[in-house]
Formats: sequence, structure tokens, C-alpha cells
Amino acid sequence: MHADADALIIGAGPAGSASAILLAQAGWRVLLVEQHEFPRQKVCGECISAGSLALLDALGIGGDFRRLAGPELTRVGWIGSRKTIEADFPRCDGGAYAYGRALGRDVLDALLLERARAVGVTVMQPARVQHLRGGPGNFLCDIVGPGRDHRETRSVHAVIDAHGSWEAGPRIDADAVNQALPRAPRRNSDLFAFKARYRGSGLPGGLLPVLAFDGGYGGLVVAEHGVTTLACCIRRDALRACRAALPGGSAGEAVSLHLWRSCPELREHIDVGNIDGTWRSVGPIRPGIRVADRVDVFRVGNAAGETHPLIGEGISMALQSAFLLAGQLSGHAAAALGRCSTETLNRRYAAAWRARFAPRLGVAKAYAHAAMRPAVALPLQALLTSWPSLLTRAARWAGKAARSRQ
Repeated sequence: MHADADALIIGAGPAGSASAILLAQAGWRVLLVEQHEFPRQKVCGECISAGSLALLDALGIGGDFRRLAGPELTRVGWIGSRKTIEADFPRCDGGAYAYGRALGRDVLDALLLERARAVGVTVMQPARVQHLRGGPGNFLCDIVGPGRDHRETRSVHAVIDAHGSWEAGPRIDADAVNQALPRAPRRNSDLFAFKARYRGSGLPGGLLPVLAFDGGYGGLVVAEHGVTTLACCIRRDALRACRAALPGGSAGEAVSLHLWRSCPELREHIDVGNIDGTWRSVGPIRPGIRVADRVDVFRVGNAAGETHPLIGEGISMALQSAFLLAGQLSGHAAAALGRCSTETLNRRYAAAWRARFAPRLGVAKAYAHAAMRPAVALPLQALLTSWPSLLTRAARWAGKAARSRQ
């Protein structure tokens, strides 16, 4: 069957754009659909681990990233109810780069998307995939936009889902192998993510500290132009209590007040009055593995699985999952894909994904639950005060020094 494109990719974040670049370089005709206009700020951490920097070189944006990104992250820290604890960041185990760096998502996403265009990817933006019909080898995709009244249907051999885990994907007809999972019920343990950027902060450029506070966790990092990003996650029940303590205030204001009270040392690192824009929020985010929830549609990035953001591995995992998927797909002719071959490739990819990332998700979950529970965080803080080198080991266990394989 002749199709308008070999692959449709939904979402132009790091996972979606990286997948598009790699498949286009392998000779596939790729259609990339992104619902938001760029540049845009995204509620997420902005660190890329040292092991993943080589992936940016392979994608063709490594030089631009290094020119724009913040300083090398050579120190890891802990900010709780007492003074800041610091230790050496572990060096990457081999590879061209020893330490990771940070770059704002508005800049990184724009770099990747422009590179995708440069290698021949067809980009529709702002546009949204509203409906998928058919199945592997013969998907029909109803797309709304760009343009207020623009609607069209494209035929594609494969669909790659790279949209955010908190967003609803496109509707899929009943002849697809699996149905989209229903939205999960509200739970007190649901996590909401918040992010703000500050200018003129006092955070040392090479320091990557973790924030530990009642009901949540977060982190700080200096990115491009000396701007400091503060990102955190907070439980639904803790967020409710924060808002009750600040009647009439926004959710971001309530969370920031909770942070300043819980982590007094934050004021040593951030000029509270010098916020760049406003607090942004998104959620609920629900960390976990979803890569095998469907076998007819491939998933990358947060759509495949999401780690607790505490370890700052979200962007690195997104890029690495794109390379894993492209490695499975690029050796096959897109026109030959059918239901059986797609299911086989998807299961192989899911197995490789789990082998690569499942241990990292487990470590991040343990760290996150320790940081957000005072009964655990306070004794842990005392232990770290006596043995700061435990922070170095913890970062290594979280995969921060691992070399990424292409």
C-alpha cells in the first residue's frame, strides 16, 4: 500500500524529534505533529547526563547545545531543613563527556525540531492528531491544523506516540489491537509538577542539588545565560494543604511558600523576587512503565515510561528511548510493516526498554519516597551531613555516570 508517510510521530519533545531525525536519516518518510507552538517552556527539569551528550552529537545538535548550555555539573547536593550538603558528582564511565549540563526546554526542543526539518521531516505545528483509524501498515490519521479550519487525513505505516504522559492521546477506533487506557482515578499520591526560572541567583554554576520537603521533592540547576531553574513535584494532598494555607493565592505561589518554609537555605541560592515569568505547573504525572501497554503503536519518552523527576533523567531517557526504537525500526522497510511484524518489533523494543530503564525507575522511586517523607528524610539528612560522599554514590546508582549506548 502507498502511504503518505512511513511514520507519524505524535509530539515534538526530545523523544519525538529525536525519533524523527533518526528515522529520516535511515530513509523513512516521517510526519511529525506537534500541538504547541515553539519556543515554549516545559514543566520539567533541564539536565542532560554526560552519557547522553554524545547522542546530541549523533543527532546533529551537539555543537549548538554545548555553545548554549549551562556549566558542567561537577557537584551534587542536598537541600533540606538544614544547611546545604555537597559532594563530588561522579564522572561518566567512559565516553567523550565527563559531566552533564542543562539547557532550557524551550531552546533544546527548538534545536531538535529545526534539525528534524533540516533532515527532511515534514512538520505540522501547531496541529493535533485527533483520531487514528485502521492499524499497523495502514493507519489513517485525522489531523487538525495548522490553521484554524485546516483538517486533513494522512495514511501512514507506523505510529509513534511521543506525547506527554499527562495528556490524552488521540482516539483510536475499535479495530485497533488495544484500546486507550481510561484515565486513572484521582489519588492523594498523585504528583503535580511545578517549575520556575530565576535570574541573578546565587547557586554555584556546577552544583546540582536535590530538594527534600514534606510531601514532595525537587531540584535546582543553572542553565543557559546563568538562569536557575527550580523544578519540583508535590503530592495532591500536600498541594491541597499548601493552597489552604494561602487562600486566594495561585497554586505556584502556595507551593513556593511551602518550599521557602521547608528549605530555608533556598533563599541563599535564589533571589525570590527575580523570577523570570511565572510558576508553571502540569499534572498529575504518574511515574511508571507504559511501553508495552499497546502493541500496535510504538511509544517513546514519557509515553513509554516516566521516572520520578528527582534524579533528573527524563530528557536523557527520552533521547535514549528514541535511539532504542529507531534501532529496531530502521533496519526494516516501513512499507512491509503489518500487524504481526509491528507487534514483534514492539515486543523486542519493550524488552530492550525495560532492560535499560526499569532499574533506573526503581532507584528513582526509592529516592523520591525518601525525600518526600520527613520521617525518612531527616535521618537521611543527618547521615549525609556526616558522610557527604553518599551523595556521589547515590548519583552513580541513579545512572548519572553511565555511558549511553547508541
